[in-house]
Amino acid sequence: MCTTNQNDLGLTDASCACGTHADAPAGAASTNDGLTTSTFEVSGMTCGHCVKSVTEELSQLEGAKNVEVALVSGGISKVTVSSIGALDPDAVAAAIDEAGYELVTPAR
Repeated sequence: MCTTNQNDLGLTDASCACGTHADAPAGAASTNDGLTTSTFEVSGMTCGHCVKSVTEELSQLEGAKNVEVALVSGGISKVTVSSIGALDPDAVAAAIDEAGYELVTPAR
C-alpha cells in the first residue's frame, strides 16, 4: 500500500516511492463530467508558493475549472487543468510565464 504525503495546500507529494503519482499519464482527455483535462510539464517550481502562483495564473484562463499540481521540487512538475473545452496553448504558456516558471511541454 502506498502512503502519500500532502503538504499544507493539500497537494500530493509527487516523490512517493510507489511512483504512480509522479508518473501519471499526461494527456488531454474528456471526463464524465464534460470537462477536458490537460496535463503540462513545468520547470522551476520548488515550493508551495510556486504552486500557488501557477495555480492562480492558470485558474484565470477562460474555461479553467480546476488546477492540480504534482510538485517535484527543483524538477519537472506535472500540472493538470480541468476546463470547459480545450485551453489556448499560447494562453497556458503565457500564464505559466507570468507566474515565473517555464512550460517544458505543451498539453498532450
